[in-house]
Amino acid sequence: MAVDPEFIQTATAAPPGGHYSQAVAYQGLLYVSGQLPVRPDGSHSMAASFADQACIALDNLCAILTAAGRGPQDLLKVTVYVVGVEHWPTFDRLYAGYLGDHRPARAVVPVPHLHHGYLVEIEALARAC
Repeated sequence: MAVDPEFIQTATAAPPGGHYSQAVAYQGLLYVSGQLPVRPDGSHSMAASFADQACIALDNLCAILTAAGRGPQDLLKVTVYVVGVEHWPTFDRLYAGYLGDHRPARAVVPVPHLHHGYLVEIEALARAC
C-alpha cells in the first residue's frame, strides 16, 4: 500500500517564494527545500552580512526540522550554495555551532549568484521517522 507524502509547512520559517513546499516527508526521509535567508515574516535580508544571512538560513532549516518533529541530529545530507568561496570558513564555523557533534554528509558549492542577491542557500535531507 502506497503512503502519500506529507507536506511540511511552518510559520516559523520563511514562507515558500514559489510553487513548492518547505519540506516533504516520504518513506522515512525528509526533503527540505532550499532555504534562503528570508525571515519567517517574509522580509528580506540581502543587505545583511554573510554571517547574519547564514544564521537566518540555518534558523529556517532548524524551524522546518522542528515542524517535522525532527532536529539537526536527524540531518543526513546538507547542500550549501555560497556566493564566494571565501565565505566557506565562516559558514563552517556557524554550521558547527548549530549541529554540535553531529556531522551529516555535506557539500559546499560556490556559485556566482543566488536569487534576490543572497549569499547563501541551504537544502537538506533528513530522517523523517
